[in-house]
Amino acid sequence: MTASALNDTRTLIDELLAEQQRLTAVERFTARHEVSPLTRQRVYRDLLPAGGPREGEQYAFSVELDACSGCKACVTACHSLNGLDEEEAWRSVGLLHGIAGEHGFQQTVTTACHHCVDPACMNGCPVLAYEKDPRTGIVHHLDDQCIGCQYCILKCPYDVPKYSHKRGIVRKCDMCATRLAVDEPPACAQACPNGAIAITVVKQAAVIAATREGVFLPGTPDPAYTQPTTQYHSRRGLPHSLLSADAHVLRPSQAHPALVVMLGLTQLSVGAFCLERLLGLIFSTNLMMELSAFHSLVALVIGMLALGTSTLHLGRPLGAWRAIVGLRTSWLSREIMAFALFAGLATFQAALIWFSPQHAVESNWLGTAVAVSGLLGVFCSLMIYQDTRRPFWSGRRVGLKFFGTTFVLGAATVLFVTTLQGLLSPAVANHGAYEQLTSFLTLSLAGSSLVKLGMEALIFRHLREHDLSSLKQTALLMSGELVEITTARFLFGLVGSVLLPLAFLAQRPAPGPATLGVTAGIMLFTGLGELLERYLFFVAVVPTRMPGGFGS
Repeated sequence: MTASALNDTRTLIDELLAEQQRLTAVERFTARHEVSPLTRQRVYRDLLPAGGPREGEQYAFSVELDACSGCKACVTACHSLNGLDEEEAWRSVGLLHGIAGEHGFQQTVTTACHHCVDPACMNGCPVLAYEKDPRTGIVHHLDDQCIGCQYCILKCPYDVPKYSHKRGIVRKCDMCATRLAVDEPPACAQACPNGAIAITVVKQAAVIAATREGVFLPGTPDPAYTQPTTQYHSRRGLPHSLLSADAHVLRPSQAHPALVVMLGLTQLSVGAFCLERLLGLIFSTNLMMELSAFHSLVALVIGMLALGTSTLHLGRPLGAWRAIVGLRTSWLSREIMAFALFAGLATFQAALIWFSPQHAVESNWLGTAVAVSGLLGVFCSLMIYQDTRRPFWSGRRVGLKFFGTTFVLGAATVLFVTTLQGLLSPAVANHGAYEQLTSFLTLSLAGSSLVKLGMEALIFRHLREHDLSSLKQTALLMSGELVEITTARFLFGLVGSVLLPLAFLAQRPAPGPATLGVTAGIMLFTGLGELLERYLFFVAVVPTRMPGGFGS
């Protein structure tokens, strides 16, 4: 009987018996530990390069995608060896899927830190808590330096750094550097039953060239930003149209309430000082002498409160004083320096106004310096988020929000404080320019708020897009799970910044408790609207990540 005829006579039982004789990946993995130590050592030595990196080279993960079954043994081994917290993980496994020709296609992907040639986490850190080893290229996180600002989490497009609430710091994969130092492969590589993960040596120039051409892994963030070094290999080839299996999963991002309050209050303070300077150029010197002292004091107190609130965001607030050492590369350090300068100049100006109002009003340079330093701080705040490369945080969009909030909250605050002074001081209320000043503030507030609200509403035009872009995902979140907050934001904004100011302007009420009540309502509703806008700024942004990353 021929072999083909014999195969034709095989029954289902024969096939099942034959399958039982084939070892699974886990059984093959176990068999490695039943041989001699020398054989075991040779097996694991194959997971490492023959020699260490030379100049212009570095270590990198090498992943054979065809061998990855998605078993997550690498995740478990990394977690156990590094003693991670229960909710903490430095390696994850995700899934890419799509169409290849006429057939469906899927690929499991294991991912960890890519130890990039140009690490965004390191460049953004204000306390220099990251370093790239000049010999191995491994990006280390220095736990003792970290203050838990979490800016590196926003900067990294691959969702790599993880915040430990227990320790108040960020931590990340270091490629098991202590094991590599003694020729042991990382825990993830050693635990993979199929040998899908290994360590290789790559030329940094070649990585830069490849990532600039977009060569990395389909369905992942643009590699040109940080130049990731992980090498993914597949003999099947990966279609460029692949998407992460969780790409359609929409979940709000972290709210960062301390940052919501800090950004709102700093921009209010800056706006009040800038308007104070602008009003001094437009209106009577005598009237501004009456108003400036209280205006400046209120703006200064709010500014100081904002800077104090910012420390509540830190996991280690006592280390906040070190947040300026990253001035050369970190926009967060630059923001801190700019607002520190603003606070110092504002304090000096407020003191001068109280003790020598005539000289203070005439010292145009000081008021200009306070306004410029404050606007510089707002610009640095803008750049912090623009530098993360998230579409919802583009420079134009964030600039509109931040500088718009600066003017809107500044106008609402100065209007309220002015009417309060008009109630308390007959000299202010009886001044000929008082009504003109309040009308100017009211019209400015209503006009700027209408423009700002209109520009914010443009996000919903992305709902008509066919592809599921990042901005469409944001629009879906704001019109879906976050619709109540979005509605409240626009209602508060319209009532506080448009309807009440227009009603106030139409009635032209005389200074008194009723007038003060209306401007207090304007400030309250406007403030709530802007805080909700800033809340949505954080929770509605769609972070970039690797397939199946923990940001999902």
